[in-house]
Amino acid sequence: MVQNSPREFPLKNRLLLCALYALPLPVLLLSLFIGPAQSFGPKEILRWLLALMPGQTWTPPTQPELMQAIVFQVRVPRILLTFLVGGTLASSGAALQALFRNPLVSPYILGLQSGAAFGAATALATAWLPLQPAALGGGLLAVGLSYFLARRGRQVSIVTLILSGIIVTGIFTSLLTIVQFLTDPFRLQSIVHWTMGNLHTASWAKLHSAWYLMLGGSAGLFLLRWRMNVLALGDEETRAVGLNPEREKAWVLLCASLGASASVAAAGVIGLLGLAVPHMVRMLIGADNRSLVPASFAFGGTFLLIVDDASRALASFEIPIGIFTTLLGGPFFIFLLKRTRIGWEA
Repeated sequence: MVQNSPREFPLKNRLLLCALYALPLPVLLLSLFIGPAQSFGPKEILRWLLALMPGQTWTPPTQPELMQAIVFQVRVPRILLTFLVGGTLASSGAALQALFRNPLVSPYILGLQSGAAFGAATALATAWLPLQPAALGGGLLAVGLSYFLARRGRQVSIVTLILSGIIVTGIFTSLLTIVQFLTDPFRLQSIVHWTMGNLHTASWAKLHSAWYLMLGGSAGLFLLRWRMNVLALGDEETRAVGLNPEREKAWVLLCASLGASASVAAAGVIGLLGLAVPHMVRMLIGADNRSLVPASFAFGGTFLLIVDDASRALASFEIPIGIFTTLLGGPFFIFLLKRTRIGWEA
């Protein structure tokens, strides 16, 4: 059911939507002060940032070069990469849930997770394949194979596509198991760690290699968001308004898969985020994809950034972020379900 535009929302929904759009900025800024650096605390970083402003008389702390390296070479690329990964996975999940008209769909439904994991495992096991291109290629290969298996003539059935994704997931999971079985134990540890999701290796180089794919996929979903409302009505209704449902489905799948594959290639497998965050946003502002998709991007990036900040601050060692998203996102998701009691059609 297509809902009203954001301008016609009740005041409460409009305020929530504005809050979701504004939430990333303070979280991005606060994340600069969180990290495992022993020499510099939040106060020293704040003094240093204030000293950089023109016309200020603040005395910068000692070792400003080291602080600059910590902030701009370690924390800033990690913060930006984390936000992009979270936003892309969340918006991809929202788009695919609308496309498949299924609340249990996530960006990994078409074998993307297992395909990317197989590509990454092959790269880590052989040591001559580049990790990110291998993971990206594996994820896109899995999605493309799922779409090819589900296509009959010029039509693609949603049910057949989901079943094809399950089959492809099983195939690539088996291939991943074979790679793990044959891999040297020292490299096997890297493979297992990658499949748990990690952001501690974030860098400007990794950000530069993936940001345009993540933003490109998310931008495509943003442009297609009103068509998702039409696709949710069914193929006949889509044809009645002059749209080709198969072509529109293919575009949504391409954009969602491209962004999600780039996210997995950059940060590993981060579970639950693409499934739970769209539901959380839908419970707050409704199911209209014209506002749901961009709001999911904003909230998904913020949510993952908060989780990453917690993983850096709560312990002396970093817990893989994929574990944190499950431990924190699962109970929060259950709480929202029990509290709001809003169904899929709301």
